[in-house]
Amino acid sequence: METVMKAPRKAKAEASKIAGDVPVLRSRAERLTAGRALRDSVPRSSHAEWTPSAQRRDPIEILEESNQDRLPELVPIRYGRMLRSPFTFLRGSAALMAHDLATTPSTGLRVQACGDCHLLNFGLFATPERNLVFDLNDFDETLPAPWEWDLKRLAVSFAIAGRDNDLPDADSRKAVLECVRAYREHLREYSRMNPLEVWYTRLDVETLIATAPDEKVKKYRERLAERARQRVVENLFPKITGEVAGRRRLVDQPPLLYHVSDPGFEERVREALADYRQSLSDERRVLMDRYHLEDFALKVVGIGSVGTRCFIGLFFDEENHPLILQFKEERRSVLEPYAGKSHYDNQGQRVVMGQRLMQSSSDIFLGWLRGQRGYDFFVRQLRDMKMSVLLDDMTAAQLNRYAAFCGWTLARAHSKSGDATTISGYLGKGDTFDEAIGAFSLAYADQTERDHAALVKAVHAGRLEALAEE
Repeated sequence: METVMKAPRKAKAEASKIAGDVPVLRSRAERLTAGRALRDSVPRSSHAEWTPSAQRRDPIEILEESNQDRLPELVPIRYGRMLRSPFTFLRGSAALMAHDLATTPSTGLRVQACGDCHLLNFGLFATPERNLVFDLNDFDETLPAPWEWDLKRLAVSFAIAGRDNDLPDADSRKAVLECVRAYREHLREYSRMNPLEVWYTRLDVETLIATAPDEKVKKYRERLAERARQRVVENLFPKITGEVAGRRRLVDQPPLLYHVSDPGFEERVREALADYRQSLSDERRVLMDRYHLEDFALKVVGIGSVGTRCFIGLFFDEENHPLILQFKEERRSVLEPYAGKSHYDNQGQRVVMGQRLMQSSSDIFLGWLRGQRGYDFFVRQLRDMKMSVLLDDMTAAQLNRYAAFCGWTLARAHSKSGDATTISGYLGKGDTFDEAIGAFSLAYADQTERDHAALVKAVHAGRLEALAEE
């Protein structure tokens, strides 16, 4: 009996090394009470505050610092994309907002955080079973961190998006309140579930369509789902490839897609693929081995990622069915200076593990590698029914509905790794916290506009170089 009892303790101790702190098992009532008690030290109304300190760092200095070890020829593209609006500036300045969020009130309750939680990092994509789900879809900055940071960044993104669409602040604030309300109410629902139930839940496209408030919205969501189903490699393949000497190759579209002219590059790619293969589970190695590499090129993606080493690989099986994988360089999370280092030495592994922990379902090709020159990458399919919302001309009503889905989704993601019950006890059933975040989001939207103006000024003064794309 003694031997039998020791094994679980050892397993639990080993698990704690991976997961972090060993959880203290308490009843739901105890955790709700603990959450409510946190209001004494961190009043919910205190989250409304945003006043930059006199010692706040120069935002341009933080942006320049985040460019370290990026490909210098691509950095002007990053700045050019950030210049377009305060919203694109927000998307490209996760490091700056992480710096600011670390100065705001926090309950000390941690979850697996997205780290770059804005409204365009949510969307539709396909599960391995080929079902469409709505979920978070970007995890470059994921790290265990305070739950408030994700929710505040998400709320601010709605405030700024509303302004970008010329909505009055009152409407933008309503979208923020809807987002936070959905987070708070769904988090309480998840806190009543057992862990398996939480892990099994997902927000699928059938639910999105079924909950449409009227026929017009229902038709719109059906069209969006159909468009997502068309975004597969078979349809992307003819757009970015061409025939060269009888072989299918990726077509150069500089400066956004181009081949690397380095004599040793192909050898390094082959070695990296072998490393990536080792990160896959055995059954997925069997699947990956059905394909061979045909071509490999650098591809510029996103805003915050511009300048990092991102590549796409073109693969074929024996019958010439294509597969396109994305190899995305991962650096240390922007949250790390304030939340602590990752348990994972490989930053690609950090992203993959964070993604699996937060998403309801993940790409079957998810993996990681470390290149010959020491750069870390994570790997996924380039496009697998992935679709983000169209932000232009979004009405106040549309913004509200979308905000509710994002808040709901974030609540589920945080509930998988964090103590939903204690957080729920802190939030309560009223709207005190919601109102506080409503005020914070508008105040920080003002800050983002000032920082965007500082970027514009720095470019005009010649301090930074920006490339405006057509």
